[in-house]
Amino acid sequence: MDIEPTYKNVIEQYAKISRLQGATAILHWDHMVNLPPKGVAKRGEQLAILEGLVHEWVCSPRFVEGINQLHEVRDELDFDQQANVRELKREVDRATKVPPNLVQELARHGTISHQAWAEARKNSDFAAFAPYLKKMIELRKQEAACLGFADRPYDALLDLFEPYADEASTKALLDDLRGRLVPFLQKILAKPKHDLGVIVGKNYPIDKQREFGLKVIKQFGFDFEGGRQDISVHPFCTGSLGDVRITTRFYKDDLRPSLFGMMHEGGHALYEQGIDPANVDTPLGESVSLGVHESQSRMWENLVGRGLPLWKHFYGDLRQTFPEALSSVGLDEFYKAINVVEGSLIRVEADEATYNMHIILRFELESEMFNGGIEVEDLPQAWNSKMKQYLDVDVPDDAQGVLQDVHWCEGMMGYFPTYTLGNLYASQLFAKASQDLGDLGEMFAQGEFKPLLDWLRTNVHSQGKRYVASELVERVTGKPPSAEDFMKYLETKFGALYDL
Repeated sequence: MDIEPTYKNVIEQYAKISRLQGATAILHWDHMVNLPPKGVAKRGEQLAILEGLVHEWVCSPRFVEGINQLHEVRDELDFDQQANVRELKREVDRATKVPPNLVQELARHGTISHQAWAEARKNSDFAAFAPYLKKMIELRKQEAACLGFADRPYDALLDLFEPYADEASTKALLDDLRGRLVPFLQKILAKPKHDLGVIVGKNYPIDKQREFGLKVIKQFGFDFEGGRQDISVHPFCTGSLGDVRITTRFYKDDLRPSLFGMMHEGGHALYEQGIDPANVDTPLGESVSLGVHESQSRMWENLVGRGLPLWKHFYGDLRQTFPEALSSVGLDEFYKAINVVEGSLIRVEADEATYNMHIILRFELESEMFNGGIEVEDLPQAWNSKMKQYLDVDVPDDAQGVLQDVHWCEGMMGYFPTYTLGNLYASQLFAKASQDLGDLGEMFAQGEFKPLLDWLRTNVHSQGKRYVASELVERVTGKPPSAEDFMKYLETKFGALYDL
């Protein structure tokens, strides 16, 4: 075998696959943002065809043969070529084991299930959605069996979003975090709560919310010539490099969901806009994992966005934007209000101290769903029970409980743990950036975010899939992923806020 021509042919074929996947992503975006209800069935068929075509190309004998040949002589490749071949081998191994009809059915049912979820959420009626969720779980179990995970299907799903992770290692990290976090939260929740009323329940015109949020993420470094922002039921980010799209949702009486939602999705977008253009349409031109992706969004939303230094820079502008709501609210009051710690119903609007308890709840329910510990019909009761146990919150209805997230209707079980992994990764990366760059707080107070973004571009964004997630974190920070830096961050910040 002549290695260089074979490698070139494989990469050229993968580029076509990557571009088709990009077009599919835009159709998904349009489904979430623009699609009229009567177009759902047709869109499902369109996506099924495209997903089937991607699967056909990935499984084409010439492509698979070329990757297998390269994998056999991988020691003769340079480091980046080895990384590309490793990830391509992983992808074709997964794809060739799953029959095309199952790939198409997953895509088709995901579209229909999403519509059923949206309607059930609007009516707060989990029973109406339950049959769609049961079918999605069965389809995912079939997929896991095809991949060789029949006896541990949840591992197959975790591996989709956090490659090379498994339930046991993830559970160990979450258990360690819970052991540290629960007693810390108990101390905070025993303290008098800061006054959230100084900012919530006031009038924040939506056009002004959007204008201010866009100003912030532009200063973070979001390139609006290579991206856009829209509205959807559930905030998300899609696309890469020159076409990155983010969405948010707005509430007239609370600016936090849109403001911090834009920072969050903007963090995802900064990652995608920071991919090395030289590696576009190769695995090295793709994000390494959802956990690392989430580390970027949570970093910009929380470690930067909810920090006092940032608001020393932006709060004057915010008060001028919303003079009626904030003219009598001082910076200290505002900072305490955006960092109130309390048990809350909605995951995406939870404070950063309690947020991971929402994830632990979902991880446990997903594990039970796929390991036979719970029936779909019993999910609302189990959800409500855990919300009371972990966060002392009573769930009033399904819309604010088990139906609040989009993930399950689209078959994205195994996705939720990546949020907590992202929090852990973010804290480690931020601590290392602080060591390397100096006083980040002083930079933020001056409106200087480029040093942090440049550091992330060098150490994370441009690396693509060169290293697996845990290895990337360890190479950059000098230690494997753990809860240590995250807990230090929480203890420092909230220890001061709540006089612990």
